Amino acid sequence: MVQFGTGYYMPMNREYGHHGTLHSGVASPSSNSTNDVAVGIGDIGISMGLGPVPNVPAIGAKLRGGIKKMELDFMGSGKGNSQGHTPEMYGKKQRQALAEMREVNRVDFTTHATVGVYGMAGMDQQGNFSKQNKSMAVNEIKRAIEFAADVAQGGPVVVHTGEFQRPIVDAEWNFEDEKWRDKFKMYDEESERASYRVVDTRTGGLVQEARKNRRVARQVWNKYDENQKVWKEKSGGTYTDKKGQEVHPGDYIDYEGNKLDMEFRVPRYDKEAGRFMVEHLDWNDLKKEAAEMTERAKQVWKDWKSGKINDQKFRDSNWTRFKDAKDEKEIKIRPEEAYIITTLETNAANSRGWAWYYGADFHESVEELKKLKKALEFYQKLEDTVDPEEKWKLQRQVHQFPDIAGLVPSDAKYPTQILKERIQQMTGKMKQGQEASASQWAQAEESMETIRHVQSADTYAKKEAADAYATAALTAMEQSRKLEQMNKLKKPIALAMENLFPETYGAHPEELIDLVNSSRKVMQQKLIQRGLSEDEAKKRSEQHIIATLDTGHLNMWRKYWRGDPSKTIDQNDQEFNKWMMEKVGKMMDAGILGHVHMVDNYGYQDDHLAPGEGNTPVKEIVEMLKKKGYKGELIVEPGSDFTTDVSGFHSVMKTWRLFGSPVYGAGSGMSSGQRSWNQVGYGWFGQNQPPYFTFGSYSPSEDWTLWSGVQLE
Repeated sequence: MVQFGTGYYMPMNREYGHHGTLHSGVASPSSNSTNDVAVGIGDIGISMGLGPVPNVPAIGAKLRGGIKKMELDFMGSGKGNSQGHTPEMYGKKQRQALAEMREVNRVDFTTHATVGVYGMAGMDQQGNFSKQNKSMAVNEIKRAIEFAADVAQGGPVVVHTGEFQRPIVDAEWNFEDEKWRDKFKMYDEESERASYRVVDTRTGGLVQEARKNRRVARQVWNKYDENQKVWKEKSGGTYTDKKGQEVHPGDYIDYEGNKLDMEFRVPRYDKEAGRFMVEHLDWNDLKKEAAEMTERAKQVWKDWKSGKINDQKFRDSNWTRFKDAKDEKEIKIRPEEAYIITTLETNAANSRGWAWYYGADFHESVEELKKLKKALEFYQKLEDTVDPEEKWKLQRQVHQFPDIAGLVPSDAKYPTQILKERIQQMTGKMKQGQEASASQWAQAEESMETIRHVQSADTYAKKEAADAYATAALTAMEQSRKLEQMNKLKKPIALAMENLFPETYGAHPEELIDLVNSSRKVMQQKLIQRGLSEDEAKKRSEQHIIATLDTGHLNMWRKYWRGDPSKTIDQNDQEFNKWMMEKVGKMMDAGILGHVHMVDNYGYQDDHLAPGEGNTPVKEIVEMLKKKGYKGELIVEPGSDFTTDVSGFHSVMKTWRLFGSPVYGAGSGMSSGQRSWNQVGYGWFGQNQPPYFTFGSYSPSEDWTLWSGVQLE
C-alpha cells in the first residue's frame, strides 16, 4: 500500500499476472531472479514505429526508460511521408545521430523493413504476380538493410511473409501430420468451397481461379475397354495395335484401336445417341486427372533427358514448364492445374472444331476460283474480238467449251460480267473462311500454349519468393562484409522472415520452415555460382536468412482451431497451446529462429496486447526457446496500450512483470526488500494520470470504486 497524502493506492488482486510483492508475506524476486526463464530487463526490447513524431528525440526518450534493445520499424514504403517514414527519409546526419545514440547508451538496434510489403513474390491485390512488383519489394528490403548497416551496424532486418492467400483446410501440413490432422479450418464449408489461383508463368498473370465446388464439363476420352465389342475376342484384356504397341484397359486409343499418347487423345462417340459423350469432373476426379498428368509429365521429361525425344518435341509438349526440374520428384501437377488444363483443352477443341468447319472446303474453293479466272480470261479475249452487235451469241457458245461449261449461267447477259461477280463472291467467301479458320487455329494453339505455362500460384509464388529473399540476403551479406572490413560489425545482418497472418502463406510454422530453407538453397546456388564452396555457401545462407517468430501472429491460428466438442473450452485451449509449443520447438530445432516478437492477443486479431495480457503462452514459449539455446532478441511490440493504457511503454513494464524482473535502483536503497514493477507501474510517482482506483479521502466516496466511477463488487 502506498500513501498519497491522506489517501491510499493499492494494487488490485487481478493485476496483470504479477510476480512481485503484492501483500505482506509474499516475497519479491531477488536481484538475480529471472523467474526460471533466464530473461531479465536488459533482454527485453521494444519496437518503435517510425511515423508522425520527431523520432530521433523520441527514440532517445525510450532509451532513457531503461530499454537496452530497440527495433526501428518503418511504416511507409516508396516515397515516405509524415505518417509513414522510410529509410531514405533519414539522411547521413540523422543516421549518425542514431548510431551515436546507440553507442553512448550501449543499446542494440534491430530493423523492421516496411510493413507495407507482404511477401516477396510480387503479388498484387488482384492476385497477379509481376516481376516489377517483386523487384520493388526487394528494393524496399535493400534500403532497410542499408539503414541497418549505417545505424544498427548489423542485426536482423524483419520482413513480412504472406506470399499469397491459400486455403487452410487442404494445406499439406493439415493432413500429413497425424497428430494434428484436420485441426484447422477457416470456415465450415471450406472443404467444399475453397478456391485456388492458377497463373501463366510467362506473365505471372492470373489465368483463373479453380473452385472445388464447381464441376468441370469435358468430353469423355476414347479409352480401351475390354468389354467393347470390337475387342471382345482378345484374351487377358490386352491386345496389340497395328503399330505393335500393347494396349491395356484404360489406355487412350483412336477410333481404329491404335494406342495414343495423352496429348493426342480423342473424344468417344456414342453411336446410339448419335453424339460425342460429355462428363463432369468433381475435385476428386481432378485429383485423379492430376495424378495421371503427373505420370505423363514425368515420362516425357525422362524421355527428353535420355534423348528419346528432342528439344523441339519437348517444347511442344504440355510439360515444357518442367525444363528446369533437376529430378522427377520436382514434377507434380496439382488438381487446380488439372482444372485449368481441362478447361483450356475444351476451349482448344472448340476452336479446332470451328477451324475445321470454316476451312473444310477451302481447297475446293481455290480450285474453283482458278477455273473462274481462266474462264474470265477466255471470255474477255473473246468479247474483245467479237463485233458488239454479235456479242449476244456468246451465251449460246458456252456449251462448246467443256472446261468452263456450267460456270456461266444460261441467262447471263455477258459471261465476263457474271464471272466477275462469281469471282468476287468466291473471293469474299474464301477470305471469310481463311480468316475464321486461321484465327480459330490460332486460338486453339494459344490455348495449348497456355496449357504449357499453367502453374498453381502456390508453387509459382514459392519459387519467386525464394529467389527474392535470396537476392535481398545477398545485399545483407555484402553490407555485413563491408562493416566487418571496417571493424564495425556487431552482428551479421540477416533477413528475418516473419510469420504473418494465418490467411497467407508463410504464417504456419511448417510453411515458414520451408520458406526459409528454400530461400537458403537459392542463396547457396547463387553463391556457388560466384565461386564459393558448397560448405561456405551453406554457412553464409544460414547466417543471413533467418526467421522471426511473432507470438501474436502464431496465436491467431487459435480462431481456426477445430477443438474436440467433447472437451471443455479450457481443455481445447490447452491442446492448442501444446500445438503452439510443439511447432515453436520444431522451428527452433530446424535452426531457423533468430528473432522473436513478443506480442499477445486473444487469438482473433493482431491488436498487440502486452505479453501476459491475452491467452498467448508467451512466457512458456520464451522459456522453451531459452532451454533450446535461443540467443536472439526478444522484442515487445506495443499496440493497444498506446490508447487503452498510459503509454505504449507500459507494454514493456507489463512484460518485465510477467517475467518477474525486479526494479533496480528504486527508493533509497536502504530497504532490504526488492520492489517489483507491480508496485510502481501504476504508482503516483511522476504520473499526471489518475490511478486505477483510490480509497480514503481522495476517493469520491467511502465505497471502493474505479476511477471511472464504476462500483466494485
